[in-house]
Amino acid sequence: MVLYNEKGKDRMSVPRKVARLIESFDSNIEAYKDHRYNETQLRHEFVDPLFMALGWDVNNTAGLAEAYKDVIHEDSIRIGSATKAPDYCFRIGGTRKFFVETKRPSVNIKQDVSPAFQLRRYAWSAKLPT
Repeated sequence: MVLYNEKGKDRMSVPRKVARLIESFDSNIEAYKDHRYNETQLRHEFVDPLFMALGWDVNNTAGLAEAYKDVIHEDSIRIGSATKAPDYCFRIGGTRKFFVETKRPSVNIKQDVSPAFQLRRYAWSAKLPT
């Protein structure tokens, strides 16, 4: 599968597993946008497999100690007096590199700014580049 940017230029190849996830999601988009399809389902059916296809050990199949896992689910971030938990924290050699926060597909992240603010707040609080 080849993807193009919004203007139909700058094509890039996509790994076959990723292409299958895209095709599956596209072919059932209306069902996934239903409010009953939740974030946990999205993570198990699409987000986890996506990052596994990209080479991340999402389920710690290597059996690494907590300090060295590639991916931490629901990592703890201190924000003011509260503790928050981004859905995914991706690390290399135990060092945080980036967070991923998932939202159910019925959330329009193009129009709703709160998910972007939430993710930036996590990164800023963890002193990651925003």
